[in-house]
Amino acid sequence: MNVNADFNARVAIDARNMPWMASPQAGVERKMLDRVGDEVARATSIVRYAPGSVFAPHTHELGEEFLVLTGTFEDDQGAYPAGTYVRNPPGSRHRPFSTAGCEIFVKLRQFQAGDDARVVIDTSQAAFRPGLVPGLTVLPLHEYGSEHVALVRWAPGTRFQVHTHWGGEEILVLEGTFSDEYGDYPAGSWLRSPHLSRHQPFSDEGCLIYVKVGHLA
Repeated sequence: MNVNADFNARVAIDARNMPWMASPQAGVERKMLDRVGDEVARATSIVRYAPGSVFAPHTHELGEEFLVLTGTFEDDQGAYPAGTYVRNPPGSRHRPFSTAGCEIFVKLRQFQAGDDARVVIDTSQAAFRPGLVPGLTVLPLHEYGSEHVALVRWAPGTRFQVHTHWGGEEILVLEGTFSDEYGDYPAGSWLRSPHLSRHQPFSDEGCLIYVKVGHLA
């Protein structure tokens, strides 16, 4: 199965308008944002766990990264409320479930060779740093090699300079509306811009985004 599998193409999706699709596990549904492969796939998805749903124990041979969007996600190692960012490195194994239900943004099989650190960050408790322009604050989440992951908060009226993304850029809009010269992207929008893409982002309303750069070269 291929979904948005041309990584040289720009993609902009309002995931709120996508239908939920059943997974092999009862009570677990997903929206496929990009995918290369079938049930074992390089994949980026939004996944919804119904209250009380349990996924079978499994190993992430090439790693798993996720951000909890709503509710509380759980596994054998703990409970992760909304706002928690987790990286489970290649070879890690767990049995995920959700007692009350949750939604997560999850990326599978996308770790670089040698990136083997487990990361757990409660972003609701972490401090943002000043960004490169007034009105921008940043919470770094992970970096390895050319890849950098962060949450970025834009105050209303913030504008950034025109810039080029070596290694591409991926964004999930978590709050507010993010914009650039190509359009406006409300909360729930997912954007993927290829290697050497160029734009001038801004936010009139203000927004919070998950952003990953440097991973699509």
